[in-house]
Amino acid sequence: MDITSQMVKELREKTGAGMMDCKKALTECSGNMESATDYLRKKGLASAQKKADRVAAEGMIGHYIHNGDKVGVLLEVNCETDFAARSDDFRTLVKDIAMHICAMNPSYVRREEVPADVLEREKEIARAQVPAGKPANVVEKIVEGKLGNFYKDACLYDQPFVKDDKQTIEQAINGLIAKIGENVRVRRFVRFVTGEGLEKRSTDLAADVRAALGE
Repeated sequence: MDITSQMVKELREKTGAGMMDCKKALTECSGNMESATDYLRKKGLASAQKKADRVAAEGMIGHYIHNGDKVGVLLEVNCETDFAARSDDFRTLVKDIAMHICAMNPSYVRREEVPADVLEREKEIARAQVPAGKPANVVEKIVEGKLGNFYKDACLYDQPFVKDDKQTIEQAINGLIAKIGENVRVRRFVRFVTGEGLEKRSTDLAADVRAALGE
């Protein structure tokens, strides 16, 4: 069964869960709204989005330095209380996200941060790749799919988690929100690479990180 954007919107409004979580729930439940709601509640995700508007001004600055001290990441992750910021669960996820950024090199935290001109350029490229003669509605569906791939490459929250590629970074964060009962959000990050911009031998950082984890 095709899962439409309207179905995802309806489930999101009903449960307050994130967009990707709602889409996954509907897919797992063959589009059944009631079953998808129960699925999200069992996963502890039904209230994660409702916490998104709560002020999260506490938190920590996390960091990760890759083997050889050639690549480093600093990031700010916020939560609501200092108590949560000092918890092992929070600190572990912050460290893991820093490691993920080091390996996967996202450009933005969320989709909303992608500049309008960048998004429009991606749409133009996607439309140019569609074979001539396709109906307008088909073209837009294809463009939407290609934009989804762009977001997975460019946006931290949309990327498959390097430690568990069966979930996205957003889903990992929502899992922590469900566990600690507080709003958690990545505010910003910066990734440093020695000699960045200079010609040099390329390396597969994602593979290196997995190797360091013993995977």
